Amino acid sequence: MLRFKSIISRIVILHIVAVVITSILMSVALSWLLSYATDNIHDKAMQEQAVSVGEHLSAGADGHLELKLSSDLLGLYSQEYGRYSYAVTDDQGRVLFSSLESHAALFPADARAGAIQFLQQRRDNATVSGASIRTSIGGQTVWIQTGEDLANRDVLIDDIVADFYKNVGWITLPILLVLLITDIAIFRRALQPLRQASEIAAGIGPARPGVRLPTEELPREIRPLVSAVNQGLDRLEEGFRIQRDFTADAAHELRTPLSILGTRIDMLEDQEIRRALRRNVEGMAHIVGQLLDIAELDAFVVNPEETADLRSVAAEVAEFVAPLALSQGKDVALLGAGEPVWVKGNTEMLGRAIRNLAENAINHTAVGSTVEFVVEEDGTVNVLDHGPGISDEERNLIFRRFWRRDRRKKGSTGLGLSIVQRIAELHSATVTVENRHPDGACFSLKFMPANSCPP
Repeated sequence: MLRFKSIISRIVILHIVAVVITSILMSVALSWLLSYATDNIHDKAMQEQAVSVGEHLSAGADGHLELKLSSDLLGLYSQEYGRYSYAVTDDQGRVLFSSLESHAALFPADARAGAIQFLQQRRDNATVSGASIRTSIGGQTVWIQTGEDLANRDVLIDDIVADFYKNVGWITLPILLVLLITDIAIFRRALQPLRQASEIAAGIGPARPGVRLPTEELPREIRPLVSAVNQGLDRLEEGFRIQRDFTADAAHELRTPLSILGTRIDMLEDQEIRRALRRNVEGMAHIVGQLLDIAELDAFVVNPEETADLRSVAAEVAEFVAPLALSQGKDVALLGAGEPVWVKGNTEMLGRAIRNLAENAINHTAVGSTVEFVVEEDGTVNVLDHGPGISDEERNLIFRRFWRRDRRKKGSTGLGLSIVQRIAELHSATVTVENRHPDGACFSLKFMPANSCPP
Protein backbone atom coordinates (compact mmCIF):
# COMPACT_ATOMS: atom_id res chain seq x y z
CA MET A 1 0.00 0.00 0.00
CA LEU A 2 1.33 3.43 -0.96
CA ARG A 3 2.26 5.50 2.09
CA PHE A 4 2.89 9.23 2.24
CA LYS A 5 5.21 10.91 4.72
CA SER A 6 3.62 14.33 4.22
CA ILE A 7 0.00 15.44 4.58
CA ILE A 8 0.48 17.89 1.71
CA SER A 9 1.85 15.18 -0.60
CA ARG A 10 -1.04 12.90 0.35
CA ILE A 11 -3.64 15.59 -0.32
CA VAL A 12 -1.97 16.68 -3.57
CA ILE A 13 -1.66 13.12 -4.93
CA LEU A 14 -5.24 12.27 -3.99
CA HIS A 15 -6.38 15.57 -5.49
CA ILE A 16 -4.53 14.79 -8.73
CA VAL A 17 -6.23 11.39 -8.87
CA ALA A 18 -9.59 13.06 -8.25
CA VAL A 19 -8.89 15.66 -10.97
CA VAL A 20 -7.89 12.95 -13.47
CA ILE A 21 -11.00 10.90 -12.72
CA THR A 22 -13.13 14.04 -12.92
CA SER A 23 -11.53 14.99 -16.24
CA ILE A 24 -12.27 11.55 -17.67
CA LEU A 25 -15.87 11.67 -16.46
CA MET A 26 -16.24 15.21 -17.81
CA SER A 27 -14.89 14.10 -21.18
CA VAL A 28 -17.34 11.23 -21.31
CA ALA A 29 -20.14 13.53 -20.22
CA LEU A 30 -19.16 16.17 -22.79
CA SER A 31 -19.02 13.52 -25.50
CA TRP A 32 -22.48 12.30 -24.55
CA LEU A 33 -23.84 15.85 -24.41
CA LEU A 34 -22.30 16.61 -27.80
CA SER A 35 -23.85 13.48 -29.28
CA TYR A 36 -27.18 14.26 -27.63
CA ALA A 37 -27.12 17.84 -28.90
CA THR A 38 -26.20 16.63 -32.40
CA ASP A 39 -29.09 14.13 -32.39
CA ASN A 40 -31.51 16.85 -31.32
CA ILE A 41 -30.27 19.18 -34.05
CA HIS A 42 -30.50 16.35 -36.57
CA ASP A 43 -34.06 15.39 -35.52
CA LYS A 44 -35.16 19.00 -35.67
CA ALA A 45 -33.60 19.41 -39.12
CA MET A 46 -35.30 16.25 -40.39
CA GLN A 47 -38.63 17.44 -39.01
CA GLU A 48 -38.19 20.80 -40.72
CA GLN A 49 -37.29 19.06 -43.98
CA ALA A 50 -40.41 16.89 -43.76
CA VAL A 51 -42.54 19.99 -43.16
CA SER A 52 -40.83 21.68 -46.13
CA VAL A 53 -41.60 18.70 -48.38
CA GLY A 54 -45.20 18.76 -47.16
CA GLU A 55 -45.53 22.42 -48.14
CA HIS A 56 -44.81 21.41 -51.74
CA LEU A 57 -47.39 18.61 -51.65
CA SER A 58 -50.91 19.41 -52.89
CA ALA A 59 -54.09 17.68 -54.20
CA GLY A 60 -55.03 18.05 -57.86
CA ALA A 61 -58.49 18.59 -59.36
CA ASP A 62 -58.95 14.84 -59.74
CA GLY A 63 -57.98 14.27 -56.14
CA HIS A 64 -54.56 12.87 -56.86
CA LEU A 65 -51.64 14.30 -54.89
CA GLU A 66 -48.92 16.24 -56.64
CA LEU A 67 -45.37 17.05 -55.42
CA LYS A 68 -43.57 19.98 -56.94
CA LEU A 69 -40.19 20.59 -55.28
CA SER A 70 -38.14 23.69 -55.86
CA SER A 71 -34.78 23.44 -57.55
CA ASP A 72 -32.99 23.82 -54.23
CA LEU A 73 -34.85 20.88 -52.74
CA LEU A 74 -34.35 18.79 -55.87
CA GLY A 75 -30.61 19.33 -55.52
CA LEU A 76 -30.70 18.54 -51.81
CA TYR A 77 -32.45 15.20 -52.40
CA SER A 78 -30.62 14.27 -55.60
CA GLN A 79 -28.95 10.87 -55.85
CA GLU A 80 -25.69 12.52 -56.81
CA TYR A 81 -25.59 14.36 -53.50
CA GLY A 82 -26.63 11.16 -51.74
CA ARG A 83 -26.89 12.59 -48.27
CA TYR A 84 -30.61 13.31 -47.87
CA SER A 85 -33.68 11.47 -49.13
CA TYR A 86 -37.47 11.67 -48.82
CA ALA A 87 -40.57 9.56 -49.40
CA VAL A 88 -44.34 10.04 -49.17
CA THR A 89 -46.64 7.09 -48.37
CA ASP A 90 -50.40 6.78 -47.97
CA ASP A 91 -52.39 5.10 -45.24
CA GLN A 92 -52.18 1.79 -47.11
CA GLY A 93 -48.41 1.88 -47.07
CA ARG A 94 -48.10 2.61 -50.80
CA VAL A 95 -45.25 4.86 -51.80
CA LEU A 96 -46.55 7.92 -53.57
CA PHE A 97 -43.31 9.81 -54.01
CA SER A 98 -39.66 8.93 -53.30
CA SER A 99 -36.22 10.33 -54.08
CA LEU A 100 -34.73 6.84 -54.04
CA GLU A 101 -33.97 5.04 -57.28
CA SER A 102 -35.91 2.05 -55.96
CA HIS A 103 -38.93 4.31 -55.34
CA ALA A 104 -39.16 2.82 -51.86
CA ALA A 105 -40.18 4.22 -48.51
CA LEU A 106 -37.51 5.30 -46.08
CA PHE A 107 -39.23 3.78 -43.06
CA PRO A 108 -42.18 1.39 -42.70
CA ALA A 109 -45.45 3.31 -42.13
CA ASP A 110 -47.34 2.63 -38.94
CA ALA A 111 -50.93 3.83 -38.79
CA ARG A 112 -50.87 3.55 -35.02
CA ALA A 113 -47.83 5.81 -34.62
CA GLY A 114 -48.02 9.39 -33.47
CA ALA A 115 -48.02 12.48 -35.65
CA ILE A 116 -44.22 12.76 -35.51
CA GLN A 117 -41.70 9.91 -35.35
CA PHE A 118 -37.91 9.85 -35.37
CA LEU A 119 -36.67 6.61 -36.87
CA GLN A 120 -33.60 4.77 -38.10
CA GLN A 121 -33.46 2.22 -40.88
CA ARG A 122 -30.60 0.11 -42.21
CA ARG A 123 -30.49 0.16 -46.01
CA ASP A 124 -27.77 -0.88 -48.49
CA ASN A 125 -24.92 -0.97 -45.95
CA ALA A 126 -25.95 2.45 -44.70
CA THR A 127 -27.98 3.73 -41.77
CA VAL A 128 -30.63 6.31 -42.50
CA SER A 129 -31.92 8.42 -39.63
CA GLY A 130 -34.80 10.81 -40.02
CA ALA A 131 -38.37 11.87 -39.25
CA SER A 132 -41.81 10.69 -40.32
CA ILE A 133 -44.71 13.17 -40.09
CA ARG A 134 -48.33 12.21 -40.46
CA THR A 135 -50.46 14.87 -42.10
CA SER A 136 -53.68 15.24 -44.07
CA ILE A 137 -53.73 16.79 -47.54
CA GLY A 138 -56.91 17.04 -49.60
CA GLY A 139 -58.70 14.71 -47.22
CA GLN A 140 -55.98 12.04 -47.58
CA THR A 141 -53.71 10.90 -44.75
CA VAL A 142 -50.08 10.59 -45.77
CA TRP A 143 -46.70 10.09 -44.12
CA ILE A 144 -43.90 12.42 -45.21
CA GLN A 145 -40.53 10.86 -44.49
CA THR A 146 -37.12 12.55 -44.68
CA GLY A 147 -33.82 10.96 -43.79
CA GLU A 148 -30.08 11.50 -43.72
CA ASP A 149 -27.28 9.03 -44.37
CA LEU A 150 -25.44 8.86 -41.02
CA ALA A 151 -22.18 8.04 -42.71
CA ASN A 152 -21.94 11.63 -43.88
CA ARG A 153 -23.01 13.01 -40.55
CA ASP A 154 -20.55 10.83 -38.59
CA VAL A 155 -17.66 12.18 -40.60
CA LEU A 156 -18.73 15.70 -39.70
CA ILE A 157 -19.23 14.82 -36.05
CA ASP A 158 -15.83 13.11 -35.89
CA ASP A 159 -14.23 16.26 -37.25
CA ILE A 160 -16.09 18.40 -34.73
CA VAL A 161 -15.24 16.08 -31.81
CA ALA A 162 -11.57 15.81 -32.80
CA ASP A 163 -11.24 19.55 -33.12
CA PHE A 164 -13.21 20.08 -29.90
CA TYR A 165 -11.05 17.78 -27.76
CA LYS A 166 -7.86 19.12 -29.26
CA ASN A 167 -8.82 22.68 -28.34
CA VAL A 168 -10.18 21.63 -24.96
CA GLY A 169 -6.97 19.71 -24.22
CA TRP A 170 -4.79 22.77 -24.78
CA ILE A 171 -7.05 24.72 -22.45
CA THR A 172 -7.57 22.02 -19.82
CA LEU A 173 -3.91 21.15 -19.19
CA PRO A 174 -2.86 24.70 -18.18
CA ILE A 175 -6.00 25.02 -16.08
CA LEU A 176 -5.18 21.77 -14.24
CA LEU A 177 -1.58 22.92 -13.71
CA VAL A 178 -2.72 26.26 -12.30
CA LEU A 179 -5.26 24.42 -10.13
CA LEU A 180 -2.55 22.10 -8.80
CA ILE A 181 -0.20 24.99 -7.94
CA THR A 182 -3.09 26.85 -6.31
CA ASP A 183 -4.07 23.78 -4.30
CA ILE A 184 -0.51 23.32 -3.02
CA ALA A 185 -0.40 26.96 -1.92
CA ILE A 186 -3.81 26.64 -0.25
CA PHE A 187 -2.85 23.42 1.54
CA ARG A 188 0.44 24.89 2.76
CA ARG A 189 -1.40 27.95 4.00
CA ALA A 190 -4.02 25.81 5.72
CA LEU A 191 -1.35 23.70 7.44
CA GLN A 192 0.73 26.69 8.53
CA PRO A 193 -0.78 26.74 12.06
CA LEU A 194 0.03 23.05 12.41
CA ARG A 195 3.62 23.69 11.31
CA GLN A 196 3.91 26.51 13.85
CA ALA A 197 2.53 24.22 16.55
CA SER A 198 5.16 21.63 15.59
CA GLU A 199 7.93 24.22 15.99
CA ILE A 200 6.59 25.13 19.44
CA ALA A 201 6.39 21.44 20.38
CA ALA A 202 10.05 21.00 19.38
CA GLY A 203 10.99 23.58 22.03
CA ILE A 204 9.19 21.84 24.90
CA GLY A 205 11.67 20.27 27.27
CA PRO A 206 12.99 20.29 30.82
CA ALA A 207 13.93 23.95 30.47
CA ARG A 208 10.44 24.93 29.25
CA PRO A 209 7.99 22.46 30.81
CA GLY A 210 5.11 24.94 30.94
CA VAL A 211 4.91 25.62 27.18
CA ARG A 212 1.69 24.43 25.52
CA LEU A 213 0.59 24.17 21.91
CA PRO A 214 -1.82 26.86 20.66
CA THR A 215 -5.28 25.70 19.59
CA GLU A 216 -6.98 28.91 18.45
CA GLU A 217 -5.85 28.94 14.81
CA LEU A 218 -5.63 25.17 14.29
CA PRO A 219 -8.12 23.37 12.00
CA ARG A 220 -11.12 22.03 13.85
CA GLU A 221 -10.25 18.43 12.90
CA ILE A 222 -6.78 18.65 14.53
CA ARG A 223 -7.77 20.66 17.59
CA PRO A 224 -8.87 17.60 19.68
CA LEU A 225 -5.47 15.95 19.08
CA VAL A 226 -3.56 19.07 20.12
CA SER A 227 -5.78 19.49 23.17
CA ALA A 228 -5.09 15.88 24.16
CA VAL A 229 -1.34 16.50 23.75
CA ASN A 230 -1.58 19.59 25.98
CA GLN A 231 -3.43 17.58 28.61
CA GLY A 232 -0.71 14.93 28.43
CA LEU A 233 1.94 17.62 28.89
CA ASP A 234 0.03 18.92 31.91
CA ARG A 235 0.12 15.46 33.47
CA LEU A 236 3.83 15.06 32.68
CA GLU A 237 4.62 18.46 34.20
CA GLU A 238 2.69 17.55 37.30
CA GLY A 239 4.56 14.24 37.52
CA PHE A 240 7.91 16.01 37.15
CA ARG A 241 6.89 18.52 39.83
CA ILE A 242 5.96 15.73 42.25
CA GLN A 243 9.23 13.94 41.53
CA ARG A 244 11.22 17.15 41.96
CA ASP A 245 9.48 17.99 45.23
CA PHE A 246 10.06 14.48 46.50
CA THR A 247 13.76 14.65 45.66
CA ALA A 248 14.15 18.04 47.32
CA ASP A 249 12.17 17.02 50.41
CA ALA A 250 14.09 13.75 50.78
CA ALA A 251 17.43 15.52 50.42
CA HIS A 252 16.46 18.15 52.98
CA GLU A 253 15.28 15.49 55.43
CA LEU A 254 18.56 13.59 55.03
CA ARG A 255 20.78 16.59 55.72
CA THR A 256 19.95 16.86 59.41
CA PRO A 257 20.46 13.16 60.25
CA LEU A 258 23.75 13.22 58.33
CA SER A 259 24.92 16.26 60.27
CA ILE A 260 24.01 14.58 63.57
CA LEU A 261 25.69 11.37 62.44
CA GLY A 262 28.85 13.27 61.52
CA THR A 263 28.92 14.92 64.95
CA ARG A 264 28.59 11.58 66.73
CA ILE A 265 31.28 10.02 64.54
CA ASP A 266 33.69 12.77 65.59
CA MET A 267 33.17 11.65 69.19
CA LEU A 268 34.48 8.15 68.49
CA GLU A 269 37.84 7.29 70.07
CA ASP A 270 39.07 4.90 67.37
CA GLN A 271 40.60 7.21 64.75
CA GLU A 272 40.66 4.59 61.96
CA ILE A 273 36.97 3.84 62.35
CA ARG A 274 36.24 7.55 62.68
CA ARG A 275 38.03 8.34 59.41
CA ALA A 276 36.28 5.51 57.54
CA LEU A 277 32.86 6.53 58.78
CA ARG A 278 33.60 10.18 58.09
CA ARG A 279 34.42 9.33 54.46
CA ASN A 280 31.13 7.46 54.13
CA VAL A 281 29.14 10.31 55.63
CA GLU A 282 30.87 12.84 53.41
CA GLY A 283 30.03 10.69 50.37
CA MET A 284 26.38 10.54 51.43
CA ALA A 285 26.36 14.31 52.03
CA HIS A 286 27.81 14.81 48.54
CA ILE A 287 24.99 12.74 47.01
CA VAL A 288 22.40 14.71 49.01
CA GLY A 289 23.94 17.96 47.83
CA GLN A 290 23.78 16.85 44.20
CA LEU A 291 20.15 15.79 44.60
CA LEU A 292 19.38 19.25 45.94
CA ASP A 293 21.22 20.77 42.98
CA ILE A 294 19.09 18.74 40.55
CA ALA A 295 15.87 19.74 42.32
CA GLU A 296 16.92 23.39 42.25
CA LEU A 297 17.93 23.26 38.59
CA ASP A 298 14.56 21.83 37.56
CA ALA A 299 12.90 25.01 38.82
CA PHE A 300 15.68 27.50 38.06
CA VAL A 301 15.22 30.25 35.45
CA VAL A 302 18.21 32.15 34.11
CA ASN A 303 17.89 35.91 33.95
CA PRO A 304 18.70 36.86 30.34
CA GLU A 305 20.29 40.11 31.52
CA GLU A 306 22.63 38.43 33.99
CA THR A 307 26.35 38.16 33.16
CA ALA A 308 29.33 36.42 34.76
CA ASP A 309 33.10 36.60 34.50
CA LEU A 310 34.02 33.12 33.28
CA ARG A 311 37.71 33.50 34.16
CA SER A 312 36.92 34.58 37.72
CA VAL A 313 34.47 31.68 38.17
CA ALA A 314 37.04 29.17 36.86
CA ALA A 315 39.68 30.60 39.20
CA GLU A 316 37.39 30.22 42.22
CA VAL A 317 36.61 26.62 41.28
CA ALA A 318 40.31 25.83 40.79
CA GLU A 319 41.06 27.26 44.22
CA PHE A 320 38.15 25.32 45.75
CA VAL A 321 39.13 21.88 44.35
CA ALA A 322 42.89 22.33 44.79
CA PRO A 323 42.95 20.75 48.31
CA LEU A 324 41.02 17.72 46.97
CA ALA A 325 43.49 17.30 44.13
CA LEU A 326 46.55 17.71 46.35
CA SER A 327 45.21 15.15 48.82
CA GLN A 328 45.18 12.62 45.97
CA GLY A 329 48.64 13.47 44.70
CA LYS A 330 47.41 15.55 41.78
CA ASP A 331 47.73 19.19 40.80
CA VAL A 332 45.49 21.96 39.39
CA ALA A 333 46.42 24.70 36.89
CA LEU A 334 44.52 27.71 35.51
CA LEU A 335 45.49 28.76 31.98
CA GLY A 336 44.12 30.83 29.13
CA ALA A 337 42.76 34.37 29.09
CA GLY A 338 44.45 36.86 31.40
CA GLU A 339 41.56 39.33 31.31
CA PRO A 340 37.89 38.88 32.40
CA VAL A 341 35.74 36.91 29.97
CA TRP A 342 32.13 38.06 30.30
CA VAL A 343 29.39 35.61 29.32
CA LYS A 344 25.63 35.46 29.74
CA GLY A 345 24.71 33.40 32.77
CA ASN A 346 24.40 33.00 36.50
CA THR A 347 27.70 33.05 38.38
CA GLU A 348 26.70 30.42 40.93
CA MET A 349 25.34 28.00 38.31
CA LEU A 350 28.43 28.40 36.12
CA GLY A 351 30.54 27.63 39.19
CA ARG A 352 28.56 24.46 39.89
CA ALA A 353 28.98 23.24 36.32
CA ILE A 354 32.74 23.87 36.25
CA ARG A 355 33.15 22.39 39.76
CA ASN A 356 31.42 19.17 38.70
CA LEU A 357 33.68 18.93 35.65
CA ALA A 358 36.69 19.55 37.88
CA GLU A 359 35.71 16.90 40.43
CA ASN A 360 35.07 14.44 37.61
CA ALA A 361 38.51 15.20 36.13
CA ILE A 362 40.26 14.86 39.49
CA ASN A 363 38.61 11.48 40.11
CA HIS A 364 39.78 10.11 36.74
CA THR A 365 43.16 11.75 36.12
CA ALA A 366 46.32 9.82 36.89
CA VAL A 367 48.31 10.35 40.11
CA GLY A 368 51.07 12.90 39.61
CA SER A 369 49.26 14.61 36.68
CA THR A 370 47.63 18.02 36.46
CA VAL A 371 43.99 18.96 35.88
CA GLU A 372 44.00 22.05 33.68
CA PHE A 373 41.38 24.82 33.45
CA VAL A 374 41.72 26.69 30.14
CA VAL A 375 39.51 29.78 29.71
CA GLU A 376 39.21 31.13 26.16
CA GLU A 377 38.17 34.62 25.15
CA ASP A 378 35.19 33.36 23.11
CA GLY A 379 33.39 32.20 26.26
CA THR A 380 34.68 28.62 26.40
CA VAL A 381 36.15 26.88 29.43
CA ASN A 382 38.01 23.58 28.95
CA VAL A 383 38.73 21.09 31.72
CA LEU A 384 41.51 18.67 30.77
CA ASP A 385 42.64 15.52 32.56
CA HIS A 386 45.05 12.63 32.00
CA GLY A 387 42.63 9.79 32.60
CA PRO A 388 41.45 6.85 30.44
CA GLY A 389 39.36 9.04 28.12
CA ILE A 390 35.81 8.48 26.89
CA SER A 391 34.90 5.74 24.40
CA ASP A 392 32.54 6.42 21.51
CA GLU A 393 29.89 4.19 23.10
CA GLU A 394 30.02 6.12 26.38
CA ARG A 395 29.72 9.65 24.93
CA ASN A 396 25.92 9.37 24.72
CA LEU A 397 25.68 7.85 28.20
CA ILE A 398 27.93 9.89 30.48
CA PHE A 399 25.46 12.81 30.75
CA ARG A 400 22.59 10.60 31.90
CA ARG A 401 21.61 10.70 35.55
CA PHE A 402 23.08 7.96 37.75
CA TRP A 403 25.13 6.47 34.89
CA ARG A 404 28.51 5.16 36.00
CA ARG A 405 31.18 3.28 34.10
CA ASP A 406 31.96 1.11 37.12
CA ARG A 407 29.16 0.86 39.68
CA ARG A 408 31.42 -0.95 42.09
CA LYS A 409 33.69 2.09 42.37
CA LYS A 410 33.02 4.17 45.48
CA GLY A 411 32.70 7.95 45.45
CA SER A 412 30.84 8.23 42.16
CA THR A 413 27.10 8.99 42.01
CA GLY A 414 26.64 9.46 38.27
CA LEU A 415 24.98 12.85 38.83
CA GLY A 416 27.83 15.32 38.24
CA LEU A 417 27.83 15.34 34.43
CA SER A 418 24.03 15.35 34.27
CA ILE A 419 24.08 18.52 36.40
CA VAL A 420 26.60 20.03 33.95
CA GLN A 421 24.32 19.13 31.04
CA ARG A 422 21.30 20.68 32.76
CA ILE A 423 23.13 23.93 33.55
CA ALA A 424 24.30 24.11 29.93
CA GLU A 425 20.71 23.72 28.72
CA LEU A 426 19.51 26.49 31.03
CA HIS A 427 22.16 28.85 29.64
CA SER A 428 21.72 27.83 25.97
CA ALA A 429 25.32 26.66 26.16
CA THR A 430 26.97 23.57 24.69
CA VAL A 431 28.96 20.87 26.46
CA THR A 432 31.25 18.57 24.48
CA VAL A 433 33.90 15.98 25.24
CA GLU A 434 36.92 14.95 23.19
CA ASN A 435 39.74 12.52 23.88
CA ARG A 436 43.30 13.82 24.20
CA HIS A 437 46.47 12.26 22.89
CA PRO A 438 48.11 10.22 24.15
CA ASP A 439 45.66 9.97 27.07
CA GLY A 440 42.97 11.93 28.87
CA ALA A 441 39.79 13.77 28.03
CA CYS A 442 38.81 17.39 27.43
CA PHE A 443 35.37 18.62 28.54
CA SER A 444 34.37 21.97 27.02
CA LEU A 445 31.61 24.36 28.08
CA LYS A 446 30.87 27.14 25.60
CA PHE A 447 28.65 30.01 26.82
CA MET A 448 27.17 32.95 24.93
CA PRO A 449 29.46 36.00 25.17
CA ALA A 450 27.93 39.05 26.83
CA ASN A 451 27.44 42.09 24.59
CA SER A 452 29.20 44.38 27.05
CA CYS A 453 30.89 44.27 30.39
CA PRO A 454 28.85 45.28 33.46
CA PRO A 455 29.74 48.63 35.06
